[in-house]
Amino acid sequence: MHLPSLSALRSFEAAAKHQSFTRAAEELRVTQSAISRMVRELEAAVGVALFRPAGRGVSLTEAGRNLAGPLHNDLERLRQTMQNASAAGDGMRTLSVGVLPTFGSRWLAPRLARFRASHPDIEFALHSRPEPFDMAHDGIDLAIHFGRKEWVDGTLTELCLEDLVVVASPVMSERFGIKAPVDLKDMPRLHLQTRANAWEVYFDSLGLPTGMARRGTLFDQFSTMIAAAIHGLGAAIVPTYLIEAELAQGTLVDLGQPQCPGDVYYVVTPKGVANPDAAQFRDWMIAEARSSTRKRALRRQAGR
Repeated sequence: MHLPSLSALRSFEAAAKHQSFTRAAEELRVTQSAISRMVRELEAAVGVALFRPAGRGVSLTEAGRNLAGPLHNDLERLRQTMQNASAAGDGMRTLSVGVLPTFGSRWLAPRLARFRASHPDIEFALHSRPEPFDMAHDGIDLAIHFGRKEWVDGTLTELCLEDLVVVASPVMSERFGIKAPVDLKDMPRLHLQTRANAWEVYFDSLGLPTGMARRGTLFDQFSTMIAAAIHGLGAAIVPTYLIEAELAQGTLVDLGQPQCPGDVYYVVTPKGVANPDAAQFRDWMIAEARSSTRKRALRRQAGR
């Protein structure tokens, strides 16, 4: 089969996304007639209609819907391939990493310069991936996963155990006279949507009434909750790996360690794929995590 032009494929992708030739033209900065012409070229190539009129726009036919999803994925892989080639340049290699957004910005990104210093021939393409995905399909060499040791077609290596800590700003700690964990009962509390019972479990371990434990401000991202804690909105239960800088600088203070067990972070590589660069980066991250654990243990001993 003769392949249609890339322009025709991109025009169809944009028109399918917006259900409008006009908006597709605006996105691609071409005329509406150009979009219409490219779509006709694609329809001639596949031999079926891909759109039908719908009010002031268009809607996909069944054939159009069957094409739109796979084509979008194919074009995304092509874009990623081109971005990797551009980022790498002559003599460079690119490592594509799928990373949990907050873990990536607060733990991994501050450390990348150290890895690059000893591996100057490796460039990175970082992609936010909050959930497991098909690594081979997406062209990702290595990923960070949190939770159960489950990933279809992925080999998981433990990176670090989650280490939870209760924190607040120094101003809030002083205002509420926090001398011991039980004093937290009167402080405003910040909650993460996916761990809505964290404070309830902690209060129960302290022998405090749990009825009021869930009161407070709710967040759907650690990063936003951490920022709120820094600015004095309340106390939060957070993994120490995400607030290393704040604890070291004193913008957040340690108010106690919940006894509830945290979960595990894993490094994931595609099963059956040998990639020396990914293996080097995995081993380096594990060494960094172990170093962080040792430093944290020393700080806690010093604080006793």
